[in-house]
Amino acid sequence: MRKFVCIILTTLALSSCGVSNLTRSSLYPKMYEEKPVTLLVMPPINNTANVEAKELLYTSISRPLAEAGYYVISPSLAMDVLRQESAYDAELFIDRPLRQFHDFFGADAVVFSIIDSWAKQGIGINTKIRYLIKSTLTDEVLFDRTCDLYLDLSVHSSSRDKDGNTSFLGVLIDLAAGALNTALTDQIEAARKANYYIFEDLPVGKYDNLYLKDQDFPAEPKDVTKSVR
Repeated sequence: MRKFVCIILTTLALSSCGVSNLTRSSLYPKMYEEKPVTLLVMPPINNTANVEAKELLYTSISRPLAEAGYYVISPSLAMDVLRQESAYDAELFIDRPLRQFHDFFGADAVVFSIIDSWAKQGIGINTKIRYLIKSTLTDEVLFDRTCDLYLDLSVHSSSRDKDGNTSFLGVLIDLAAGALNTALTDQIEAARKANYYIFEDLPVGKYDNLYLKDQDFPAEPKDVTKSVR
């Protein structure tokens, strides 16, 4: 009996070693300290050759933030103002004091994104994006996370004939469909999924029922790699 108990205890101890102790409050304590309510999303900083990546990502960042309980200033309104004030290039502000965005927009924090990779790779799209949320009052980094996302765009079209054999025409159709899948809609989907995964562990905002109650929620490492379809 004693031997059996020892085996059980050893098994439990070994299994507990693989459990992460990361929580939202341990990774992002300043989010709970400063409690931002209103967020301003800046146009992404694009370090890639894909000129469309900036617009694609910008149009999809606000939704997951709003769903997480934050008031997000209208991207279209913000874009118009930023362009008028020659503040469209986020790289000019990411390392500077941000108080002007609090005074002008009423934003508690500014959301920056940096696109380091956005390209077709094999039968999919690979994106690597870093996201930062910085306080407009203290200039502290409240949230910092990187997502390396591979979106699999493989197409399972019918390349077999009625007897189950692969046909040359079917192969050509598959190749054409695979090429079409790298179109704009798939790139938008890649941006949406990257944003979803990156903000998955974001402490929720004031307009969520779990506000300030999610501090002990388990969290993934701040740098995440995903492969999704």
